[in-house]
Amino acid sequence: MNIPTHLKYTKSHEWVKLEEDGTAIIGITHHAQELLGDMVFVEIPQVGRHLKQGEECAVVESVKAAADVYAPISGEVITTNPEIESAPEKINQDTYSAWLYKLKPSNTADLSELLDSTEYQKVLESETH
Repeated sequence: MNIPTHLKYTKSHEWVKLEEDGTAIIGITHHAQELLGDMVFVEIPQVGRHLKQGEECAVVESVKAAADVYAPISGEVITTNPEIESAPEKINQDTYSAWLYKLKPSNTADLSELLDSTEYQKVLESETH
């Protein structure tokens, strides 16, 4: 399974890409989209919304099920990906470029709680055993 090493992860299967300007791009992992199957609908948080780490903030729906997406870190939503709302299947095609929203982190300590690719791999292994 492809787990990019330049991203951070959560145990609830979100990925975070930290940008040079201090913002964070959020999406769901390959493992999450694989479990859900073909995406048919995505609801993403509104720009300006303040999220708390661990808060339900988005929903992804597939032909199989709907799943909540949780905020991996606290912060303000500064932009969303309109392409994903109109074409949710892009998550299935390339989950690591099909981001959901960008966030301006409000608590940099949250970043230390994110997993690196090796730690995330261990989470996946523990789920399958």
